[in-house]
Amino acid sequence: MAVTLRDVARAAGVSAATASRALSAPDLVAPERRELVRRVARELGYRPNRAARELITGRSGYLCLLVPDLENPFFAAVAKAVQSRARASGHAVVVADAEEDPLLEAELVAQLGAQADGVLLCSPRMSDDHLAAVAADGRPVLLVNREGAGVPSVVVDNRDGVRQAVRHLHALGHRRIAYAGGPAGSWSDARRRDGLQSLGPDVEVLDLGAHPPAFAGGVGAADLAVASGATAVLAHNDLMALGLIDRLRARGVRVPDDMSVVGFDDVPVATLVNPALTTVAMPLARLGRTAVDLLLVPREPGAPTTVLPVELVVRGTTAPPPQNSEPR
Repeated sequence: MAVTLRDVARAAGVSAATASRALSAPDLVAPERRELVRRVARELGYRPNRAARELITGRSGYLCLLVPDLENPFFAAVAKAVQSRARASGHAVVVADAEEDPLLEAELVAQLGAQADGVLLCSPRMSDDHLAAVAADGRPVLLVNREGAGVPSVVVDNRDGVRQAVRHLHALGHRRIAYAGGPAGSWSDARRRDGLQSLGPDVEVLDLGAHPPAFAGGVGAADLAVASGATAVLAHNDLMALGLIDRLRARGVRVPDDMSVVGFDDVPVATLVNPALTTVAMPLARLGRTAVDLLLVPREPGAPTTVLPVELVVRGTTAPPPQNSEPR
């Protein structure tokens, strides 16, 4: 037989109203009594009736997280942190994969977001107009790794990440650096390209174009990198960097002896390859936790963007350029 709220209240020696507040509005209950009720609820295995709670409070008890591609470990890491933080606040999380399709994003938001207590859009591909429409439906909305349409957001410092990577390569002696970009509609890719515009005059940046943000995208960019005559490549993300390295090896181009490679994200697989990948580390867990905190705290329309710092992690895929660095 399921444990009820009255069972919890009886075992804790409090009223049913106090037990309800301790679990659903903890700030209204004294800390000692609140912790007592929570402990008893855990011991008895109490699970709240979400349908009943929604009828009473108008809240569903779940958040909607929309990502472009769950196969990308960047989004998987953010989703894990979002779920952990949401659970601590008493929310479940529905995660949806939009498959890099802005039209599917809009459909999923309409289907899943209408009943959610809040919507997190992680790296959405939809336009600012569509984002504004989503934000206008009355549900709290927060953007993750994207700014736009006056919607509150949390991002990382993409421009500074690029600058850190290029400064590192410049210090090693590289002067011809290629950039293997991500999708043409990617907001973060545009910010990273902005960072490339502020480099010194003695650094030549070679644009290898837009590519899918996956291993195959890096494979496709590798031949362009070799043909460009660059001695180093900065990839849009770690998956692309790993694809680059794989294709360069197949062509007999040694990393880092013949060409240095830098990624972006610092996903777990970056340390599992040999040599380990030099990359710009994004605080993925902090990004997810901060997103939940900002979503659940009331904010004014047009609230400012929260920017998290990044840090270059130097590993084994970068080294001084070869002595003969003429275009291949």
